[in-house]
Amino acid sequence: MKKRHVVWFYIGLLVLINLLLLGVLIFQKKISFNTPSEEKYPIRGIDVSNYQGKIDWQIIEQQNIQFAFIKATEGSGHIDAQFEENWKNAAQTDLQIGAYHFFSFESSGKEQAKHFMEVVPQTEGMLPPVVDVEFYGDYIKKKPEVEETRQRLQEFLDEIEAYYGMKPIIYATESAYSRYIRGAFEEYPLWIRNVYFSPNISMPGKWLFWQYSSEGELEGYHGTQKYIDLNVFNGSREDWDNFVQNKTL
Repeated sequence: MKKRHVVWFYIGLLVLINLLLLGVLIFQKKISFNTPSEEKYPIRGIDVSNYQGKIDWQIIEQQNIQFAFIKATEGSGHIDAQFEENWKNAAQTDLQIGAYHFFSFESSGKEQAKHFMEVVPQTEGMLPPVVDVEFYGDYIKKKPEVEETRQRLQEFLDEIEAYYGMKPIIYATESAYSRYIRGAFEEYPLWIRNVYFSPNISMPGKWLFWQYSSEGELEGYHGTQKYIDLNVFNGSREDWDNFVQNKTL
């Protein structure tokens, strides 16, 4: 091998090793490219469930938090153990609050919507309801069929919109978005989970909320999970005020 070729071989090998090392550090979340600028995204929020246990909402709102989405239901029968307490206590703060439903691939959309509507009261000033679409359990490997899932999801969205008078928000991991949401539910506000990179990389201009961390740590909660999900709203304070008042994009 010629000397020049040897040099380029080792340069290429060094670059490859560094890229692999960078990938490992990103995967381990020791290096992050997804910390949103507070100047660009001034509106910050959290989403919670029973894993955060008892929450002191007065302490939460003092930590540059403007909104919170609270888990209410899952599937056609499960109710989050902390929902009622969280909903009542969070409503006594200046936070904008909304409720979310964890979508099940096993129940019809209408059954799930009925369950959500029985649990979450129609509350003046509430943020639009959210449906959380992500893979879980065996469905991580054996993903449900696209058309049937879309049909069930549309049933849920239609029932919820008619009842609450607001277009629901769809929360999705990027994998769930790519399989079920893209090209089929373009008229619904989108909340994307990506704890590694900004969703602007793959879907610029298409998202309203971004869950950028699942390992946030705040004061004011005591549960089995020490972490809390952190989110931003895609817009200015003026955009946020308009959204809160009109519940539309």
